[in-house]
Amino acid sequence: MRWMRAAGRALLVLIVLLSGYAGSGSRTVESDATGRGPLTLATAGDLTGYLGPLLAGWNRTHPGEKVTLVELPDSADETRAQMATDLRGGDRSRFDVLNIDVDWTPQFAAAGWVRPLPRERFPLESFLPPVVDTATYDGQLYAVPYVTNAGLLLYRKDVLAKEGLPPPRTWAELEKDARTIAPKYGLDGYAGQLLPYEGLTVNAAEAVYSAGGTILGDEGRRVTVDSVAAREGIGFLVRGVREGWIPKQALTYKEEESRQAFQDGHLLFLRNWPYAYVAASAKDSSVAGKVGVVRLPGPDGPGTSVLGGSNLAVAAHARHPDSAARLIAYLTSEPAQRQVLTRGAMPPVRASLYQTPALIRQFPYLPVLRTAVLSAAPRPKSPRYDQVSLVVQAVVHDTLTGHETPAAAVRRLARELADVTRR
Repeated sequence: MRWMRAAGRALLVLIVLLSGYAGSGSRTVESDATGRGPLTLATAGDLTGYLGPLLAGWNRTHPGEKVTLVELPDSADETRAQMATDLRGGDRSRFDVLNIDVDWTPQFAAAGWVRPLPRERFPLESFLPPVVDTATYDGQLYAVPYVTNAGLLLYRKDVLAKEGLPPPRTWAELEKDARTIAPKYGLDGYAGQLLPYEGLTVNAAEAVYSAGGTILGDEGRRVTVDSVAAREGIGFLVRGVREGWIPKQALTYKEEESRQAFQDGHLLFLRNWPYAYVAASAKDSSVAGKVGVVRLPGPDGPGTSVLGGSNLAVAAHARHPDSAARLIAYLTSEPAQRQVLTRGAMPPVRASLYQTPALIRQFPYLPVLRTAVLSAAPRPKSPRYDQVSLVVQAVVHDTLTGHETPAAAVRRLARELADVTRR
């Protein structure tokens, strides 16, 4: 009888493997007949404290599938390193569900750390379309979009109103205003995040994309950066530093330093994420009531933002993969996504929330952000994204500090990125 029970269990495992997650259309590689049970969710630090209460709602209604939240460091690099260390442990891994940065999806998928997911199980058609691309690799869904983001241009609307000017739509307009108007009011012209870290990769990619260029193609297998557009995009940033309408101090800025400079009334224009608009518009801000927001400018009109945010993935060795998929469906449902925005102050992926009048009154930047996300592009996709980013940071920073020309920088980028893709 023992061999019959063993054979029965083996047959059940085979059926589950062939048919997907039991009763849900997604697959499991566990011997558990239902794939359900307690979970551990790993994420970077929850700075606003919204995630605990959100998961408490799940735990109340799913007592047999309770989630334990593990908060890793706030630093993206440290979070990725700790997740990678855990996932390399195979079936000894502690983590079932991973809240990963959008640019990690190809790396985690190529390494076999996360399992593919069935598209039909998740309401992807209800999301802002570009965010879904950040969750795929080689045409397969490996995660589900959870939070999105896009770079925006904050500006001093009081200053531009005094000059009778609209916010800039092109690089030429931004340059002119930053060079001529900002000094009249004792302001620096424009800043982004130009310290050599991930933020510089984002700023450089946005400049290249806005000019019509790309950095990598074919899921990171082909280098496409050697182009007139890339030289124009990097040249825009280099020209700003050289001519002084981008202050040299911006070469030390990350998100928070640049936000603080704008919020303290030192900048006319700032490229940052939507959270900076919320902070600069708060009652205790030096520029409260004086802040406007538009899409990033480009050479001939609105430019292209880089998609930010995070995706939810199921670890390859998740103990209860069906519960993991059910949790992801819960966290990406419209009620949960509303809490992501209202309690977490983070941009949701559900398209309908960007057109809800009550939310627009509370978060006036939502229509601009929606347009920016719909026209945004992901960072260069690559299973070696961390190495790609380091190359971009190093080369662009050398160019911003005057060590080489934009043309030389683009040629160097092409060589060094080709080395990365060949490894």
